Amino acid sequence: MAKGNSAKRPRAVSKRAHEPGSLKTYDAKRDFSVTTEPRAKRTKVKGNRFAVQKHAARRLHFDLRLELDGVLKSWAVTRGPSLVPGEKRLSIHTEDHPLEYLTFEGVIPAGQYGGGTMIVWDEGRWLPEGDPHKAYAEGRLTFTLEGRRLKGRWHLVRTRPKPRETKEQWLLLKSEDEHARAPGAPEIVEEEAASIRSGRTIEELAREGELRIDHRNRIEVEASRPDARRKTAKIAGARKAILPPFVEPSLAKLVASAPTGPHWLHEIKFDGYRIQARIDGGKVRLLTRKGLDWTRKFSSIAEALKELRLPSALIDGEIVVEDESGVSDFSALQQDLSTGRTDRMIFYAFDLLYLDGQDLRQVPLQDRKALLQLALDDLPEGGTIRFSEHIAEDGASLIRHACRMGLEGIVSKRADQPYKSGRGEHWLKSKCTQRQEFVVAGYVPSSTSRKAVGSLVLGYYDGKDLVHVGRTGTGFTAATARSLWAQISALEMQASPFHARLSAEARRNVRWMRPELVAEVEYRGWTHDGHLRHAAFKGLREDKDPREVVREDGTVSAPPATSSPALASARLTHPDRVLWEDEGLTKLGLAEFYTEIADWILPHIVDRPLSLLRCPSGSHKECFFQKHAWAGLDESLVQRVSIGDDEVLAIRDLRGFLALVQAGVLEIHPWGSKLKAAEKPDRIVFDLDPGENVAWPAVVEGAQEVRQRLKDLGLESFVKTTGGKGLHVVVPVKPRAGWDATKAFAERVALAMAKDAPDRYTASLAKRAREGRIFIDYLRNGRGATAVAPYSTRARSGAPVSTPLSWSELPSLQNGSHYRVANLAGRLQHMGEDPWHELTAVSQSLTERLIRRL
Repeated sequence: MAKGNSAKRPRAVSKRAHEPGSLKTYDAKRDFSVTTEPRAKRTKVKGNRFAVQKHAARRLHFDLRLELDGVLKSWAVTRGPSLVPGEKRLSIHTEDHPLEYLTFEGVIPAGQYGGGTMIVWDEGRWLPEGDPHKAYAEGRLTFTLEGRRLKGRWHLVRTRPKPRETKEQWLLLKSEDEHARAPGAPEIVEEEAASIRSGRTIEELAREGELRIDHRNRIEVEASRPDARRKTAKIAGARKAILPPFVEPSLAKLVASAPTGPHWLHEIKFDGYRIQARIDGGKVRLLTRKGLDWTRKFSSIAEALKELRLPSALIDGEIVVEDESGVSDFSALQQDLSTGRTDRMIFYAFDLLYLDGQDLRQVPLQDRKALLQLALDDLPEGGTIRFSEHIAEDGASLIRHACRMGLEGIVSKRADQPYKSGRGEHWLKSKCTQRQEFVVAGYVPSSTSRKAVGSLVLGYYDGKDLVHVGRTGTGFTAATARSLWAQISALEMQASPFHARLSAEARRNVRWMRPELVAEVEYRGWTHDGHLRHAAFKGLREDKDPREVVREDGTVSAPPATSSPALASARLTHPDRVLWEDEGLTKLGLAEFYTEIADWILPHIVDRPLSLLRCPSGSHKECFFQKHAWAGLDESLVQRVSIGDDEVLAIRDLRGFLALVQAGVLEIHPWGSKLKAAEKPDRIVFDLDPGENVAWPAVVEGAQEVRQRLKDLGLESFVKTTGGKGLHVVVPVKPRAGWDATKAFAERVALAMAKDAPDRYTASLAKRAREGRIFIDYLRNGRGATAVAPYSTRARSGAPVSTPLSWSELPSLQNGSHYRVANLAGRLQHMGEDPWHELTAVSQSLTERLIRRL
């Protein structure tokens, strides 16, 4: 802060600022030398007062404020309260406000937090039901409003957070009572527009004061600014300057372990395109890390950035596409770019280099991020433009958590440092999986499709020499393989571009090309001779110069780089056949995946009767269950076994497993018993299968209830995802009871749950009975019935995997298909121990006495 300048600058907000009853966040977001809002101070509690303020900021909304603990608990209700019972109104939980805010009306100056016009739309008393502190903490407030416009019984319910959501989302609902209205009735927020205190509308009040920023170009923006300077002028390190055309971006250095200490801020690493957003009046340009103008490619992002209504700014961030679990996916971004789809694109802003005539590059990162958050704060939660949150805690703990959740990694940044272009020690990246760019030096045509790429030959530069690192033959969708063929065919040449002569095997079927393309590749390590292990193509990088591609320093802890004899000897015809079209996952890619996780999956499928889902042409084509031998089956690897009058299939090792991959087996469904005691199951499975309109949190609660009921009977249980919409609760038992007794026990548990909560659960297979309920499927426990194996892939979009979890992990999971072939190996690599490590050690039996207890 400049000497003699007593005005406050915005501050980075600590976690303590969000404690109940705290006004630190309120204070940190406002400059009271500019805004007329009441200062952050506590006053004498006067009772359970409430107010609803109509607020025309960047978007019109209504702020609900409830007096509690000497402050106003506040929610921004996006469409205003509705009097129709059950009509859900999204309410974003904001910072606590001082009690004086109950009567505040006026124009918050442009550029300030919440800049715009505000009137008091309603006020009165609120009467909570039960203990309001406990209800608030649990996220379910029920209360009565005695206002001049809003009356009767209401509910505020907190929703389950999604990945990277930092603002709590609640729902405001009206109860059925004499103050409610029928569906289709007029909205009270449209009937009543004026302030209950002054009688003025938002528009009338705005005309009397200062209007918010809404201008066509930078000159008009500057002309309309208030006399008081923006906060950027009061930030230590900020200096007056013209808006630069482009700033060379700061780049993160790869390290083996995340840094720790109070000077570091940690962010989740994104998997997209690094973009610099240059805003100049009404014009927005989106620049790549090399300064290329990609505004037309990302036109939807450019339009969304205009909604910030900033006169001038330079924002550093990344454009991504997220999957349904909220994880950024570079392949999906590439696909959307190729098809022209823009509705899924998101711009995560993580740094602010320039704002309104002020160069901020010498400002410490923590202050730059505070200013950036202020500029974005009025944008809707979950919109196209989002603030990249950071965590100031132990980096090692965060990277472990990120890896177990299947994320790419984290970026750690010095909070006290200025913005530095280029790569250095101020930004460090820690990865969960090994991934970098490689130069494309050649290709091998597909063995299954005409004019399509089957694999790419890769390299990197060591000085002026191009070094060979092997091939990647998975990750290409059919469309991508054809598109690559069209691009590469124009670059073909006769000679190899590599400095050293390659072996005959490395040159086999290769067509060489000029090294002008750069591919993003994920891999599982390096072999002893410097080749990539299990490399998967993620997309082309148009924003990178091939001559800059070098082997990155830093390492990621990975499995030993030894080849698998089983994989090396496996007979895979058409290894480039795509088995999951949306992922581009090939037969070879699946074989490499199962080889990587063999120690995890084999104990659950070896020496058990198996039912197999075969999809010889891929998951997008015809699939069928196979329980018996087929023509061409190698019986030295896959055994036919007789159990009574039944013939079943079984495997003994990884070689047999890879023979199933060769046959197009995409799902493994074992019996709940082993071959040596086939008539005595050693596992009981409760399959929680949600019907239509059943939300994921309800499935999680259902699994937890099954666990508790079993625990009450003295039985320990384990949980896993199904790779679909449901969960499996698995009970290990000694193989003593027969199939009939096991099925009867599971049925009684299911029937008891359905009887106690018929609105939530059903034990009936009938489709009509399952609508809006969870089917507790006990039928998996009959003789010959099966359930998908732990760590088996599923023949569904995204190549999901049925994944064992610890019970403590379950509440934070977003859906049952979060873990996939693309991220599961990285998760397992960073697991401290198997979440099911105690399963084989549990000693419990299903006895007649236990069955009779139900």
